[in-house]
Amino acid sequence: MSSELATYLSDASGYKGHAERLFVPADELELSNILRDASQQHIPVTISGAGTGLAGGRVAQGGWVISMEKFRKLEIHRGWARAGAAVSLLTLRDTALPSKQFYAPDPTEITASVGGTISTNASGSRSFRFGSTRRHINALRVAFVDGRIAEFRKGDKVDFNVPHVPLPNTKKCTAGYRLEPGMDWIDLICGSEGTLAVVIEAELQLLPLPAEIFGGIVFFASDEEALNAVDTWRETGNLRMLEYVGKSALDFLRARFPEIPATAAGALLIEGEDLDGWDDRLEAANAMSEASWFSTEPRDRERFRKFRHSLPELVIEFVTRHGFMKMGTDYAVPVPRNRDMLRYYQQRLEKELPGHYVVYGHIGDAHVHVNMLPASGAQAETASALLKEFAAKAVEMGGTVSAEHGLGKRKAGMLALQYPPEHVAAMRAVKRHLDPKWLLGRGNLFPSDAA
Repeated sequence: MSSELATYLSDASGYKGHAERLFVPADELELSNILRDASQQHIPVTISGAGTGLAGGRVAQGGWVISMEKFRKLEIHRGWARAGAAVSLLTLRDTALPSKQFYAPDPTEITASVGGTISTNASGSRSFRFGSTRRHINALRVAFVDGRIAEFRKGDKVDFNVPHVPLPNTKKCTAGYRLEPGMDWIDLICGSEGTLAVVIEAELQLLPLPAEIFGGIVFFASDEEALNAVDTWRETGNLRMLEYVGKSALDFLRARFPEIPATAAGALLIEGEDLDGWDDRLEAANAMSEASWFSTEPRDRERFRKFRHSLPELVIEFVTRHGFMKMGTDYAVPVPRNRDMLRYYQQRLEKELPGHYVVYGHIGDAHVHVNMLPASGAQAETASALLKEFAAKAVEMGGTVSAEHGLGKRKAGMLALQYPPEHVAAMRAVKRHLDPKWLLGRGNLFPSDAA
């Protein structure tokens, strides 16, 4: 295997694969020809994005790899942008900024590509206010496995029968295909993890930048007080972000941020568009107001962002240093079960992996991430067992096994944990309708023998 190809055969989780050939098409005609050749020769094809994924979706297990890295078209207009699959969220943000506009989806990794975030229907910290990627797509230009190119606008209905598969009562869900009769093509393709079509470019909604944005990291002396504040602040209409950092995560961050108050046992990251009333809210919540960090300055808000995003970076550094893959959850539950799920995580982790885990994330959506930090083979086995246990518990509570990262290959077996056999069969039927030879993204969502 060439060193060039090897760089496309892993992702941010450390998941690794193998392939026979790499293609880097320069335009959609070349892409179409490659797909047509693969289809005629029955060769599996995996689409490679920026490599920031955590579920192995871009990591081929044989066949050909197609990198979309040359699809970098970017046009900014009033209210919308036209972006190629390889455009990063960072480039999109910085290019839209002079026009005082922004793209609402805010996944943790800002170097993620537009195509990759569409593939997983990514969301992130601002989904509390703005929802997931699907909501912000006006149009998609895609290639199908036989090389056909098509463009779909919001409202364009699929041209074949699609059954209804009920969604869990969660604010976010990216486990499997979203299916309902009369649905849009955009809703079908977004979140399909490269198994139904190849995203070439997209027309994305841009929103006007607010006149003022404030941000804060609010510390609490107890976890209970932080959770009480979540329940109260979730109903605050001007919040764009409501994120949680548990005590274990604060302890993990202190090496990089020694200014974290020594007595803090939990924190909430908030971002909003109206400062009115926050003095009263902080006092009512018994927050550590004097020790907390607040600002309306973009530079400071970027510092707060780095604080939050340092957690997954530190986790990956830790597990890589000890020779293990990242072991993290992406489960969400209905909002009323948020505290129940969090307490279950904490009790089991303290018993099984004390000192070797962090809990943080999108608590406004009842979607926190557990990242386990094994430093030995025995701890890695324990962490792997807990991943399955936590997934089953989330489903038992009416939740989902994937809220924003997708299932990819690492978690493909979990689809059957969330859905009964007839719903999984319905998804497989849609896959076969658009990809009869089961070539695109083989191994994503469904185990590789599901064809």
